[in-house]
Amino acid sequence: MRVREISLIAALLVTVPAPPARAAVEREAAGPPPDAERRLDRSLTRYLHRRPGRAAVAVLDRTTSTGYAYRERVPFLLASVAKVDILLALLLRAQREHRRLSDDERKLAARMIRFSDNDCAHELYLAIGGRAGLARELRRLGVRNIVPGPGLYWGATRSRPSDQVKVLDRLTAATGPVSAANRRYALRLMSSVTRRQAWGVSAAADGGWALKNGWLPARVHGGLWTVNSVGLLVADGHELLVAVLSERSPTRKAGIATVERVARLTVRAITRPPAWRHEAPPHRPDGHARRAEG
Repeated sequence: MRVREISLIAALLVTVPAPPARAAVEREAAGPPPDAERRLDRSLTRYLHRRPGRAAVAVLDRTTSTGYAYRERVPFLLASVAKVDILLALLLRAQREHRRLSDDERKLAARMIRFSDNDCAHELYLAIGGRAGLARELRRLGVRNIVPGPGLYWGATRSRPSDQVKVLDRLTAATGPVSAANRRYALRLMSSVTRRQAWGVSAAADGGWALKNGWLPARVHGGLWTVNSVGLLVADGHELLVAVLSERSPTRKAGIATVERVARLTVRAITRPPAWRHEAPPHRPDGHARRAEG
């Protein structure tokens, strides 16, 4: 059986059986079976009905080529999750210039991802051209629904979970635009975040993970908390890209609990056969799985 690399290079090297290769990074996964999707919709709705604020989730299961998205009609503030978008833009800019990241850029990127250093993120945001530079880079990649924050407020960038799954895919896919060396570098950073920030979608993993979280008491929501988590993880032998975004939690701790539970519920449903099993799902011409809106 052919084996492919899952680029969780830093702390562990995990391999899983390869799914059928995707023709291009632009090709999105098909949705799950309708009955299974409705069951997961109901499960998430029941849980979130008891929680403060709102949350949404998107997942791409690379092992089965299945996609799922829930309640993401209205975009969320990204907070420090936007640092993954900045990192992607930085790597692609350097590749176009036919160079490696400088020592200073590597130091800034490492602190930005591993320790969520805002000053480092600010410097790199300026380096990629700020708001216009980030938007231009993402449009080149087919990620068109992200709206960078006003001025230099990169943390006020708004996005849906499925947009962040696309960003993760472009950053980590072997068929994507990022070179193998840069993919390894990015995932080495994301799989070695400081222990205090190693929460979020990693709660759904039973193997390797690489993530970036974001959190802030949002002034636009009266000081209630935005808490987000995105990453690549392994669960039940599946390689998954997961993004959970939330807002209006009364505390950071409450927001983390919501994000982790949503990640676990979704990943468990997607990786538990036979509910989500397909036989060669057809490609959707519109490029999207059905979304449960709310």
